[in-house]
Amino acid sequence: MIAMVVVIVIAAVASSPFGLFFAQERNAPDTVSVAEAVATVNVSYNARLEELQGGDYDSIEINGQSADWTEVLAVFAVKTAGADTGIDVATLDADRVDRLIDVFWDMNTLTTEVEAIPHEDSDPDDDMDGSWIEHILHIAIIAKTADDMRTAYAFTDYQNSALDDLLADRAALASLAGSLSITNAQAVLGALPADLSPERRAVVEAALTLYGKVNYFWGGKSLMIGWDSRWGQIEKVTAAGSSTTGTYRPYGLDCSGFVDWAFYNATSGGYIIGHGGGAHAQHTNCTTIAWEDALPGDLVFYPEDSHVGIVCGRDEGGNLLVIHCASGANNVVITGTSGFTSIGRPQYFTRYS
Repeated sequence: MIAMVVVIVIAAVASSPFGLFFAQERNAPDTVSVAEAVATVNVSYNARLEELQGGDYDSIEINGQSADWTEVLAVFAVKTAGADTGIDVATLDADRVDRLIDVFWDMNTLTTEVEAIPHEDSDPDDDMDGSWIEHILHIAIIAKTADDMRTAYAFTDYQNSALDDLLADRAALASLAGSLSITNAQAVLGALPADLSPERRAVVEAALTLYGKVNYFWGGKSLMIGWDSRWGQIEKVTAAGSSTTGTYRPYGLDCSGFVDWAFYNATSGGYIIGHGGGAHAQHTNCTTIAWEDALPGDLVFYPEDSHVGIVCGRDEGGNLLVIHCASGANNVVITGTSGFTSIGRPQYFTRYS
């Protein structure tokens, strides 16, 4: 009887807005964790911002930040699972992620305005017209709060009560959005060699915690232990050398920033493999090895060190797997070695372990 009551209680919670906490990890085929769903929304957000910034402007200015993710998640859970005809949020499949995206955009509006500033000819006596018009793109992010959405969605008394209860523990909701549990790479983790050194295992495990969760950002670095609260927040790309330089997008990591973060977290802040100098600096802190000698934790590089990734294991066919923060995917991904042309063994594994 007691067991039956427990099962009934768990089922009731899972089907309520609080069922979102059951989705901290992937819990069914073709589902994602909350942190992965948040990253998917940020990809959508980034695409919209890219589209708006695509014109020919002398400069871009942005005002505002997107809605607090704790509030977005709470509103999503209450709207989706709290309605009379709602569906649970204990698992996040493609349909539920689409619903989350809809709630996000209901809570965030982007408006643009182009300011034209005429500049007079600085040297009117040189027989050349040097006058010009400066064009500044202003983007405003107008965010709604959870309280705004109570009215917008006409929440019932039950939904308002559930929203209050969810927001009473914002830290728990924030931990869902920034979870560092390895939820989507268990097969890779489980296939690591049994005799792999603790130092190598720690690096791979740290890297796997960000798989599918952090967007690509040119020049993005982080020396935080654990989740960086800046990830997903809109920031200006200031590092030179990219087509995105000068634009705004959700903050994340670039390829070398991801590798630095993994080693830094694996050593509890004791080691930065590239010392902040990028992929080339990371390569110089490696010893060249043969591909057949590769072990999880070794680094692989594109030609001219234009990209870097971490060997994280092998697939069922024995082919190397690489985890890296890729601009093309705008996320941390696991792929084969296509594009990577050289491999190095971090000196950390021989000098500092």
